[in-house]
Amino acid sequence: MEKIPFGKPHISGNELAYLQQVLDSASLSGDGAFTRKCQAWLESQLGTPKAMLTHSCTAALEMAAILSGVGPGDEVIMPSFTFVSTANAFVLRGATPVFVDIEPHSLNIDPNEIRAAITPRTRAVVVVHYAGHPCDMDAIQALCQQHGLLLIEDAAQAILTEYKGRKLGTIGDMGCLSFHETKNVISGEGGALLVNNPAFFDRADVIWQKGTNRKAFFEGLVDKYTWVDVGSSFLPGELIAAFLYAQLEKAEQITQVRRGHWALYHQLLLPLARAGYIELAEPLPASAENAHIFHVMLCDAAQRNSLLQYLGQRAVSAVFHYIPLHSAPAGRQFGRAQGDLPHTDRVASSLLRLPLFPDMSASQVHYVCSQISQFFQCKHDPAPHSS
Repeated sequence: MEKIPFGKPHISGNELAYLQQVLDSASLSGDGAFTRKCQAWLESQLGTPKAMLTHSCTAALEMAAILSGVGPGDEVIMPSFTFVSTANAFVLRGATPVFVDIEPHSLNIDPNEIRAAITPRTRAVVVVHYAGHPCDMDAIQALCQQHGLLLIEDAAQAILTEYKGRKLGTIGDMGCLSFHETKNVISGEGGALLVNNPAFFDRADVIWQKGTNRKAFFEGLVDKYTWVDVGSSFLPGELIAAFLYAQLEKAEQITQVRRGHWALYHQLLLPLARAGYIELAEPLPASAENAHIFHVMLCDAAQRNSLLQYLGQRAVSAVFHYIPLHSAPAGRQFGRAQGDLPHTDRVASSLLRLPLFPDMSASQVHYVCSQISQFFQCKHDPAPHSS
């Protein structure tokens, strides 16, 4: 059996042609024709008033942190169960991440935990749509409006997922997307900041242009451009944008293929879940989610690690994540946890992600599931999973 990778970059068809167009144009730096095409696609397809390509989702989060205006003494509430960039962006501004627990089934930030963590120093809430599954945005928006807090969506995994008819990343004041190689739509490295609050439009342009009023200059609003604010080199080059545009053209098709794999996994593993050996995510709704991750929950870390090793020996690459930020050395140094985070700790120790990528075959999904079934059959006295 040829090894089944955890992920594999998908080529949608027009990447080479678009890269050649950029090379023929002899203009490789950012903010060119393909950058504008990508931004226009994001604005029209997602329904955001302003999309800005970045070289990573990390960069988009850092732009959002600058725009939020947070600094030393301010607090930003976020889940501990997320990638380090979610917290780093605000730590770099001098703010303190306040880590709160997740809901045990959605694996997303718990609105009740947000409410308990709000203090006079709280300035923003950052939600993370884990696996492309939407957070409870109605409840979280209501909390933010009640307390005058900014709402920022880390939608790195969530492109094209909908929440009550709205695309994730377009609901908060700002949203951040990732086009990293591991995501549904890719450009190797890459990201985008979705600016949904018009109050941030003008400053976002300045920050994106390294802190200069370059955009105003090219629009004829000033006679020269100069340094007017903080900023950095956040935009990607045109080769990245060209590759990304080819992917965006096929984003819906890519999502549908992933949904098919996700549904097959769920169907094949449901007997194990019903028998109590594993826990599965709820079935995807008809058309709202993007099937970014398929994961199973095991009893504990020992069983998870045992299955991970078992699959690895049988040519299946599976992975786990995250090390919770509240328990990481830098998390303890730069942030604080709001009480105990039992659901975060449990999920981090028992979650296993299975291979899922567009070019995966149905036979590969069947093979992975058969190996998981055999793992439990090999146990003399398997302990059922307890929720």
